[in-house]
Amino acid sequence: MTEAWREANRANWDERVAVHLRSYDLAPLRAGRGRLTPIETAELGDVAGKRILHLQCHIGSDTLALAQMGAEVTGLDFSAPAIQAARDLAAEIGVAARFVVSDLYAAPEVLGEPASFDLVYTTWGTICWLPDIAGWARVIAHFLRPGGALYFADGHPAALVFDDDAVDDAVRGPPGFPGWFTPYFDTAPLIQDDTRDYSDDAARLSAMRTYQYIHPLGAIVSALIDAGLRLEFLHEHPAVAWRMFTALERGTDRLYRWKDKPWLPLAFSLMARQPG
Repeated sequence: MTEAWREANRANWDERVAVHLRSYDLAPLRAGRGRLTPIETAELGDVAGKRILHLQCHIGSDTLALAQMGAEVTGLDFSAPAIQAARDLAAEIGVAARFVVSDLYAAPEVLGEPASFDLVYTTWGTICWLPDIAGWARVIAHFLRPGGALYFADGHPAALVFDDDAVDDAVRGPPGFPGWFTPYFDTAPLIQDDTRDYSDDAARLSAMRTYQYIHPLGAIVSALIDAGLRLEFLHEHPAVAWRMFTALERGTDRLYRWKDKPWLPLAFSLMARQPG
């Protein structure tokens, strides 16, 4: 039987598809100018001609943006409705990309194609849904050709210790700031029943239960090294791609930051390369 975490998380993300088709800004993509965040744009470089595997691609908006930049892209996600939405969006805008339904850990068996991609790309709110970070790293290593690289960007695990829904109001910071929510080194899943969606304040989800996991920064880097990859850079950022906390404000670059001071890192990014 499929583990409870996977069943619950898949149901939750299946339901988010319709919400995100309404709430995501797809206008640039439809106009032929799909874009990534400024963090990714500055660090990825030219992707034209590269063969890219986008893991946990959801409705494919970033997958198709990469394709519009000239890459040959395969998007993979465990949500069948999300993959169907991605295929529909690709057909609508006339962009060629391949989309595959698969659980991340099953991707080597479902997709095959070992050592065949120039770049594995996965960003923003991905690994918090996965219990096994070492298994994640092995999947990435499976797909990278010699000399190929992983590009990864996500919320900083130190920031994920905090949340607006703090477990104890007594340990909150200044008014409006998040409070202590979950321990950094806790390996147990954080099981939540939450009807809200991060991109649409009015949306209410019926598949509300999720299982999420904090992976410390050292565990992420060590997992990639243990899988045989070589770390090229690790950057920490005072901005993040979504409104992680209500105390953040959106800048003209579409990234969210602390309003007064960069209190703690909100995101990080890295590149790790397959030797060869």
